[in-house]
Amino acid sequence: MMLANRWWGRNKSELNGQESSHKGSGVDLRAYTMVLALLAIWAVFVFLTDGRFISARNISMLTRQMAITSILAVGMVLVIVAGHIDLSVGSVAGFTGAVAAVLQVWYHWGTLPTILATLAVGVLIGGWQAFWVAYRGVPAFIVTLSSMLVFRGGILLITKGVTVSPLSPSFKFLGEGYVSPLGSGILAILASLIYVGIVIRARSSRTKYGLPVSTLILDIVRVVLVVALTGLFTFTINSYEGLPIPVLLLIILAIVFTFIADNTKFGRHVYAIGGNKEAAIYSGVNLKKVNSIIFILMGTLAAVAGILLTARLNAATTNAGNMFELDAIAAAILGGTSTLGGVGTIPGALLGGLIMASIDNGMSLLNIDYSIQTMVKGLILVLAVAIDIASKKKN
Repeated sequence: MMLANRWWGRNKSELNGQESSHKGSGVDLRAYTMVLALLAIWAVFVFLTDGRFISARNISMLTRQMAITSILAVGMVLVIVAGHIDLSVGSVAGFTGAVAAVLQVWYHWGTLPTILATLAVGVLIGGWQAFWVAYRGVPAFIVTLSSMLVFRGGILLITKGVTVSPLSPSFKFLGEGYVSPLGSGILAILASLIYVGIVIRARSSRTKYGLPVSTLILDIVRVVLVVALTGLFTFTINSYEGLPIPVLLLIILAIVFTFIADNTKFGRHVYAIGGNKEAAIYSGVNLKKVNSIIFILMGTLAAVAGILLTARLNAATTNAGNMFELDAIAAAILGGTSTLGGVGTIPGALLGGLIMASIDNGMSLLNIDYSIQTMVKGLILVLAVAIDIASKKKN
């Protein structure tokens, strides 16, 4: 929740990385629209499931389910903002998860060496894709489509077509463990205090440099709302087991990548490339270097998702990660990332990931056939892209 203000009223323009007109007024209509859409989705599922949807147990499962998709969406934001697409993230997550399981089960590696080796595989895969995209000029669509097929076959190759399990308890903890209720409460308090500090510092900084500042009342309402939601969420998950470890990792990654996107030269270059590649080149941006880093980071995040997926399932399966790329792309676009490049935020992708996970979870509670679930998510993706393009034309 502490990241919300980074999205509400913070978006990059597609041309030169300057802040959008919404920021000056402090209101991002699309952001509030998506929040209202999420609330409407929740209201429908609460009614249809007789309240089971918002039970403490289901909220815990929902956030855990959201974590893997959202970790992929975090990397996908940078990929799409730079004007690319990555169709391989689901297969890469499944493949790296299979690598982890094979090392644990068949070769008896410890948890830490397995994690490090799996992350290294993700980095190598990202580097391989970066080579073709950045240094050979092959469109990312083609490179990642190829990788999707290669690593989907790679899962079958290294697992020999069988389920690989069980994993060690310490490895399973990454996907199934919880932060204690006391620890969750402390983290919630710290997050709330940090968020308040961010809001105060942002107002002070903008006032100092003569930039438009949102009204004090609006900022107070935001702070009260975010702190209240943080407290409600913490109370709910503590009523079950506590904060799921995958959700904690997602929060950490979201904070790190939000900082990278908003406060580093690399982040500014990513938005510059997506907004206007020619202008970025003339400004001295090293396209090969920036694009390489983007795909290496994406490969690393896919490996993190693969580790958490395997740990949660306590097994590597041949269909692991199937269609995850659809969820990740849809989450990023629903959260405001433009398919035309140059616009997008990490917190927005988290909201998009929560929407996708909510739809999945709600339909599962209603025992809706998986084929219908897939069709619904496909239609949502088309609708999100259509809205993005229509908004772009209007602007």
